[in-house]
Order: sequence, then C-alpha cells, then structure tokens
Amino acid sequence: MPPTPRSHPRPTPPRPPEPLTAEAPATIARPLLTQSWLDLTFLHWAADPADVAPLLPTGTVPDTLDGVTYVGLVAFRMHRVGWLRLPGLPYLGSFPETNVRLYSVDTHGRRGVVFLSLDASRLLPVAIGRIGFRMPYLWSRMAVRHSGDTVTYTSSRRWPGPCGAHSRITVRVGERVEEPTGLEHFLTARWGMHGSFFGRSMYLPNTHPRWSLHRAEVLDCAEDLLAAAGLPKPAKDPVSVLYSPGVPARFGRPARPAGIRTP
Repeated sequence: MPPTPRSHPRPTPPRPPEPLTAEAPATIARPLLTQSWLDLTFLHWAADPADVAPLLPTGTVPDTLDGVTYVGLVAFRMHRVGWLRLPGLPYLGSFPETNVRLYSVDTHGRRGVVFLSLDASRLLPVAIGRIGFRMPYLWSRMAVRHSGDTVTYTSSRRWPGPCGAHSRITVRVGERVEEPTGLEHFLTARWGMHGSFFGRSMYLPNTHPRWSLHRAEVLDCAEDLLAAAGLPKPAKDPVSVLYSPGVPARFGRPARPAGIRTP
C-alpha cells in the first residue's frame, strides 16, 4: 500500500488590520519600560509600499492608507527612561533622539512602526539598545533648541556609522490640531513596534495619552539619515509636518512572533 500522506496544519489566513484609534486600545498594567517623548516633530513623505517592503521584519508588510505607505523622520527629546516600575533616570535616561521609521502590519492585524535607525546622544543607552535589544541605535552628537515658536534639532553621527550622517531640522510651530485627519491619525496613533529581538520577529506594545498635535512649517531640513537607512532621498517636501509637546509612554512585554500563525 502506498504510504499515507502526512498532513500539515494550514497557516491561518492573515487578519485585516486593526482599526485606527486615537486612544490606546489597551492598558499596560506592568510596563517593561517607561519614558516620556517631548518636543516631537514628525516629518513624513509618501512612499510606494513595494519600495519599503524589503526593509521590514519577517511576518510584516507595509501598512497603507489608500494604497500609500509613509517614511517618517521623527525628532524629539527622550525623557527619563525607566525599567519596570522604577523611577526614570534623569541623566542617562534623558537625551535627544531622531529616528527613521516605516509603518507595518503583521498577520495578527497589529499595526506598528519599524525603526530603521535611532540616533541618540547618550552612549550607554545606545549600547544597551544595540546589544540588549538588537535595535538600530546609533551614537550621535545632538541638540534641541527653542527660539520663540521655532524648534531646531541637529544631529551628527559618531558611531557605528556611517559617520557624519546628519540632520538639521527647524520648524515653526503653528495652531493646535482640533480634529486630526485620517492621515494624521495613521502616522501618529501607533500602539506598538515590530522588530527582530534575539533573532525572532516580535511585537512590542505601547500606550500613551492621546496626542496633542500642532500644525508646523518646515523652515530648514537638511538631512541624509533617510539615505543612510537605505531609503531614496526625498524628491519633494514632506506631505505632513506635525509638532507635539509630548506624552508619557509605557511599553509592555514583547508579544508572540509576528509571523504566520498556525492553529
């Protein structure tokens, strides 16, 4: 008799993306990390999903709005990073940061962000992020300066490279956004991150209060961080420019792998 074919479990079909919500969909009672994000400026450019898909972790695809995905350059001040329920660190846990990020969704329908680079000005947090969490942190010389209604963010990469990759962003902060558009919710209301932790694709959830957003005008933007992250240099001005005074945030423990699920 011929051998009986072995049956294999069929992968569960991907779920549709979760709804976009301005408020965090869940609470995190026992945070893994706590921190505040202050003086944030969000710059975004439209991108073809096919161009960014190869840069995303296994088990995720570009998250899209009306068939378009986005590349973000986000500059801000990290403030008082803390572990578990311990108080945040005033010096080592506070520093300027500028990240390059993409938008992702996994087969569980969880929307998130994917960081291609995170420039920060404190060497110890950079080392912990790179070695302990395998995140693309980079040590840079950075500053955030206020002058009236303008904010300027500067960075120049030190290690590991490419050395000299830099950014200089100056924006003028405008009126408060009373009713964010669908695009503004899509770009800012992200309740987790996708990444590879210890060789596995994982999802790290976060919560924070609803954003207080302001329109902003770019006065100066000279950067090559996007190109250093493997993205094409933007040919046009950003399609969205927003500012926020900031929010406190809490991160939960990594969730199960974001790849294909089986029953």
